[in-house]
Amino acid sequence: VVPLSARAASEGGEVSVPDAVIHHVTDAWTLELENPITGAMASWELPKWRFQVGGTMIDLSPTRHLIFMWIAAALLIVGLTLVARRRAMVPSGLYSLVESLVKFVRDELAVKNIGREHADHYVPYLLTAFFFILTMNLLGLVPFSATATGNLAVTAGLALLTFALTLYAGMRSQGVVGFWAHIVPSGVPWWLYPVMIPVELLGLLTKPFALAIRLFANMVAGHLVLFFLLALIFLLPQLPVVVTPISLAFATGIFLLEIFVAFLQAYIFT
Repeated sequence: VVPLSARAASEGGEVSVPDAVIHHVTDAWTLELENPITGAMASWELPKWRFQVGGTMIDLSPTRHLIFMWIAAALLIVGLTLVARRRAMVPSGLYSLVESLVKFVRDELAVKNIGREHADHYVPYLLTAFFFILTMNLLGLVPFSATATGNLAVTAGLALLTFALTLYAGMRSQGVVGFWAHIVPSGVPWWLYPVMIPVELLGLLTKPFALAIRLFANMVAGHLVLFFLLALIFLLPQLPVVVTPISLAFATGIFLLEIFVAFLQAYIFT
């Protein structure tokens, strides 16, 4: 709330609580951080990466969500590399946790849904998706960070990659003709094909759409509830003794629930 309020004050205006909350859950071209000693807020403008191709302006400027997506990727690369170096016959510590998650994704998700014969072909992608989404979800709970999975562009990108992989897996297993032949329904009169074929195609496309929207909506909704519970302290300043403990208690409960949701949504997507 502070950086947006300070900016509004410097411009001679005021900002409402909803505006401040929305500011924290939406993407931006700035990074903001509070000095833990002085309490002063610092804001950094992110670089602008724009170039023109013919008559089209291409904008590849990084945003706050993109920066934290890169941070999540870097944490995974460095962290899992260090953890893998400590593998042993008797796992312990962080390696034990990572190994249990890997085993869970392989045995409970890949093998049970794909089959033991073909599961190992897709386990690397499933593990990448699981750990990447989980890291971005948890990173969003760190103060002054951002939830990259609260951006529809990020979840849509992950869903499109997954959709492409499912098409490849289907055509690899059944052949190109055999896979797309399922679009033409069997056991129905031919005159229903103009209705049934678009319905089958729509059913194929709704799966990645549901993946993208579900992850995005759950992460944004959780943060909105958390911020508005804390905002009660500012909305009801006349009753600080009553409102503050209740607001903090409920916000702490939602925060713990968000940790669970971070794992749950990574599991559901995978």
